[in-house]
Formats: sequence, C-alpha cells, structure tokens
Amino acid sequence: MIIVNDTTFDFGQSAPRKRSVVTIGAYDGVHRGHQAVIEQVRQQAEILNAQSVVVTFDRHPASVVRPASAPLLLTDLDQKLELLASTGLDATCIVKFDEASSRETPTDFVKRVLVDGLSAKRVIIGEDFHFGYKRGGNVALLRELGPKFDFDVTPIELISRGDGVDEPVSSTAIRRALAGGQVELATQLLGHHFEVRGKVVKGDQRGRTIGFPTANIEVPKVICIPADGVYAGVLTRTNGDTHVCAINLGRRPTFYEHADHSLLEAHLLDFDGDLYGESVRVSFSHFLRGERKFENIDALKMQLKHDIEQTRAVSGL
Repeated sequence: MIIVNDTTFDFGQSAPRKRSVVTIGAYDGVHRGHQAVIEQVRQQAEILNAQSVVVTFDRHPASVVRPASAPLLLTDLDQKLELLASTGLDATCIVKFDEASSRETPTDFVKRVLVDGLSAKRVIIGEDFHFGYKRGGNVALLRELGPKFDFDVTPIELISRGDGVDEPVSSTAIRRALAGGQVELATQLLGHHFEVRGKVVKGDQRGRTIGFPTANIEVPKVICIPADGVYAGVLTRTNGDTHVCAINLGRRPTFYEHADHSLLEAHLLDFDGDLYGESVRVSFSHFLRGERKFENIDALKMQLKHDIEQTRAVSGL
C-alpha cells in the first residue's frame, strides 16, 4: 500500500500515476544516512517534477528470512512512519513482507512495486543496497532493468560517522552503541534521540515506598534497548506533555538475585500523578552510570538522589 497524506492506496487500483523518484530500504531508525538519501530523493523529485517516495516494509525483512538472527528494531512501524513523514517526503510506500514476498525475484519486485505501483522515474539507493530473493537485486541489476522500464539509477555513497571512526552511519552501528550504553553516540548517528515506546504497567511499587516512584514501562521484546544502567531522558505522554526523567534500565540487583530480564523504570522529576495504562514514549539523552548492587536501602536512596541531581544538571533544569 501507499500512504500519501494519511490516505492509503492499493497497487494497481488508485495509486498515484505521477512519476516518482524512489528509494528503497528497511529504514530502521531513519538515521542520518537514511536522511541523506531522502534529501537526495526530495531534491531530484523537485527537479524532475515528480513525487518523492520511500519504499519500506511492514516488518524487517530479516524477521522473515532469518528470524533466529534478525536484529532488534530501533523503531517500530509507527515510529518509522512518523520519522519518514517529518522529512518532507510526498509519500511512504509500505510493502507487506511475508514468506511469499521473500521468494519474489528482484525483477518481479521492480516490476510490481517500482514500475506498476510507483511509475518510478529515478531510483536512488545506497551503493551497498540489496533486495529480492536471496538478496539477488543490487545497483547493477537496477541499472540493467532501468532502460527497459524507463527509469535511471543513482547510487549514493554511504556517509561516514564524522567522529574520526572509519565507519559509515548504519543501523548496526547504532545498535552497537546502544549495547554499550552510548546513547549520546546513538543520538549523533541517528540525528535524533533514541526513543522507545510502551505501556505503563504496575510493578512491585517499591520505588514509591522509598520515596522515588517510577513508571514501569513495558517495551515490546522486538525493540532494541540500551545497556542496563541509569540514564537521563524525557517521557512523553499520550496528550503530548513531556517530563524530564531519570531512567533505570536493568534487573534491580539490590532487590533481586537473579531477575530474568531487564525492566525500564522512569522517575519523572517534579511529577505526581497516575500513568497506569498509558502508552508513553521515552527518549534517552545521557548515560549517567552503570547498574550496580547497593549494600542497603539507604545507600540506594542516596545514589538515587544523586542520579536525580545529575538528571537535572544535564537536562538544564
């Protein structure tokens, strides 16, 4: 389907017939590298009097092709669509990716999506882009098909990180940064703060009993989260209200000997209210410290006070 200004069109029925400048990819995170490609798409579409379009997928292709080793996601589909819309693109094309489409040949994909669906005039992609069955499609194949279907191909060189590391900006590099708790680096590579979304659920309410109430946020298991530790960030409520917060991500070793998974808890500064059941967004701005076990509750409370002071300081409060 194609989403244009919140309207959905089915291929072959009411799809827009204006020629398109198109890019294709998973676009997980919509990071700075993605943004550079999209800017080229927008510029070229303006020159050619065409519509600017991103073709992406309703799930990460790896979750179908190799589910056991599929990467955790930097953005869910709703986040991805919001970030893509914010770039000023004319349209985002969401292609359903399932077992059947994973076996589609690159040529059939080009004919179905780029030619019949979007009437592509130009295709702009990263120079390392692969698509279709067994990743058989690439820049060379697109250039071969271009004259037959009346489109040309512009490969874009991957942009470098820009911090002295000889590596391009990529979703893989961002996941690696998050795994090391480097949320500041993740922000640099993304071009925006890393954010997770989830519902506020009831926990053991221990934070409230020691004077530091927290919102316990249930994040879907397919979403990438930073390393265990304490962070400064911002929680955004459904109504748009934002609250600076100290975020604890971990297994709470002071209270539990062997917790089986990490929990995300956010202490909202200067807030007293009930968030249970709300769907919220939490963005990470600064790493404050690693998670550790404290000797007693008093030592923990002293550290939590310091964490809140640090959160105020780095947040400019």
